[in-house]
Amino acid sequence: MRKFKKLVLTGACGALGSVLREPLAGMAEALLSTDIADAPDTLHENETFTQADLGKMDQIEPLLEGADMVVHFGAIPDEAPFDELLGPNFFGSYHIWEAAHRHGVRRVVYASSVHAVGMHPSADGIDLTAPHRPDTFYGLSKCFSEDLARLYWEKRGLEAVCIRIFSCQPEPANMRALGTWLSYPDLVRLVQRSLDTPTVGFVPVYGVSNNDRSPVNNHQAAFLGYKPQDNAEDYYDKVIATARPADPQDPSQMRLGGPFAIVPLGESGVAMIKKMSEAAD
Repeated sequence: MRKFKKLVLTGACGALGSVLREPLAGMAEALLSTDIADAPDTLHENETFTQADLGKMDQIEPLLEGADMVVHFGAIPDEAPFDELLGPNFFGSYHIWEAAHRHGVRRVVYASSVHAVGMHPSADGIDLTAPHRPDTFYGLSKCFSEDLARLYWEKRGLEAVCIRIFSCQPEPANMRALGTWLSYPDLVRLVQRSLDTPTVGFVPVYGVSNNDRSPVNNHQAAFLGYKPQDNAEDYYDKVIATARPADPQDPSQMRLGGPFAIVPLGESGVAMIKKMSEAAD
């Protein structure tokens, strides 16, 4: 596996950033992890940590000096009022791409989301040519960042892989996740392929495992060499035992964004998912 001189990971203390720190450390001579949160209790031998606010360019730009590539997973990971998302999710992405350009970084690997296309019906089986169709302000921030990534590729030659992460959890938690689950090992595989593929230009890719019921098609991104190994179908009996009743009139069951398709703008989609889970129990 390719060894980079320096990788930068934003959102390193988040649920997914925490999963990525060890494998990224294994791919680089030096890993710089950063988050607005306090430093992790322990760091890997070749890992350093800097606390920084994505919404402040003067804190972000110095971190990218000398970096080969950036794995940008920092953001508010939920629907929220637009003003709360503006700093970390909108300005934060601009600061990453602009700083990467200034320092000659080759590529940004970005944690986009299903919510950039969340209002598409699941049954449409969309591929990577489907237009943006965000389900929330949060999804809109992912659309903005993907368009920013394309702009910086086409105008400035800065490569980007935008991973539209679906249900990334230790195991699928509901019927929707039988199609949308992304296992942690498959997340690692996808990020690794996004880094070590020789050339990518600009490309979005759906972050899903090898699920029998996957609602999306990744064939245009096959050149990344991402071959997911896990399948949500292995958990079918466990999931169906506590599943909510099927309702084809419920957009949360029929749209790619799930509950985010019905959450009021500015209100937490994570809280709605938790409420639905408690009701099912």
